[in-house]
Amino acid sequence: MTAPQAAPPAQPRKAALAAWIGSALEYYDFFIYGTAAALVFNKLFFPGSEPATGTLLALATFGAGYLARPLGAFVLGHLGDRFGRKRILVSTVLLMGVATFAVGCLPTYATIGVAAPIILVLLRLLQGFSAGGEQAGASSTSLEHAPPHRRAYFTSFTLGGTQFGQVLATAIFLPVAALPEEDLLSWGWRLPFWLSAVVVVAGLLIRRTLDETPVFREQERRAETAKAPVKELLREHPGAVIRVVLAATIATVSTIFTVYALSYAVNDVGLSRTAMLWVGVVANLVAIVVIPFFGLLGDRIGRKPVFLAGSIGMAVTMVGYLYAISAGSYAWIFVFGVLVFGLGNSATGGVWPAFYGEMFPARVRLSGVAIGTQIGFAVAGFAPSIAAALAGDDGSNWPAVAGFVAVVCLINIIAVATGRDYYRTPTEDLGKQPVPRPHAEAAA
Repeated sequence: MTAPQAAPPAQPRKAALAAWIGSALEYYDFFIYGTAAALVFNKLFFPGSEPATGTLLALATFGAGYLARPLGAFVLGHLGDRFGRKRILVSTVLLMGVATFAVGCLPTYATIGVAAPIILVLLRLLQGFSAGGEQAGASSTSLEHAPPHRRAYFTSFTLGGTQFGQVLATAIFLPVAALPEEDLLSWGWRLPFWLSAVVVVAGLLIRRTLDETPVFREQERRAETAKAPVKELLREHPGAVIRVVLAATIATVSTIFTVYALSYAVNDVGLSRTAMLWVGVVANLVAIVVIPFFGLLGDRIGRKPVFLAGSIGMAVTMVGYLYAISAGSYAWIFVFGVLVFGLGNSATGGVWPAFYGEMFPARVRLSGVAIGTQIGFAVAGFAPSIAAALAGDDGSNWPAVAGFVAVVCLINIIAVATGRDYYRTPTEDLGKQPVPRPHAEAAA
């Protein structure tokens, strides 16, 4: 048998670009489902329900995808640590694209009855399974290609791509949402899902050209890849996994902003669909610009201060955002939308790919990040449904929703504040027991 070749040179820029573009394409698929769930799925797949119940059921199908994320994390994390990061990056784009295109082809309740929402949920589960390995694969790849002193900067492009995917999804839905109601519900809503065919082709072409990471190639060369990564992870790094789970609940702010608040504004307050979609576009455009700068700041002062500032900021500004929606003030909706999502969410997103990945050694890194984040994200997936229930049938109890967001932010603030920051640790030492500093040894 031929021995594995020596590790190729690092490709930090190419890895960051592949993570950015791939994540944008992957999460375009994921986010168009959330937009459709907020705007039309209640009428297409749950037409016999009361309006409030139909909205709850539609948002629950969005959350169903998050149930499959932990399963995808376990399976794809194992495969990524066992056989390489590149294979996971290619597989996740393919799985997501096929599921999303199929949603666009799905007959509605009026055509095939109860089978329609059942198939819808199954396709959403396949989307979630794919997403379970996407960000972990992309961030692990860019982290292992990055120079040690710029890991947060290069891994931040994974989240920058995610935000661009949301911009793309929202931008595609803008003309669709402006269609007459009859056209929107008959054929218009399908167009964004059919465009996933382009997403699949582009994603496959981009990610197939990226080399495997030098870290993983070196492990292969030394025959040091983990045989049972998940088992090793849970046996040797349970504390890090739990910390990532709790910290990752910060994604609740994202799903409240993108799904619940959109549904609340349009269905309960009666605000313009187009205007609310533009709020998401503007906030995400700001995020795309500032996320790399938060990554650079995380490389300079550490991941924790940036993450904590973002979490605290979101807990506060979400109150203003929901109040502005309840008051119907478009100007303040845009201001607080940018503050809570364009800036606060970007601060955490700019550093968490590095912060989480640095808690684990390369042998189990993809598994650790995938499993930890996706269990935390599962909470976020059902946050819109929880928020809708807290707000009541008419959505008037928005302070309860703001309180829910604040509690979730407090949980991840505690998890991050009590953890260790590895921003000055060499890449090869990540996940290992800390080595005593020379001055500490001399003092002893």
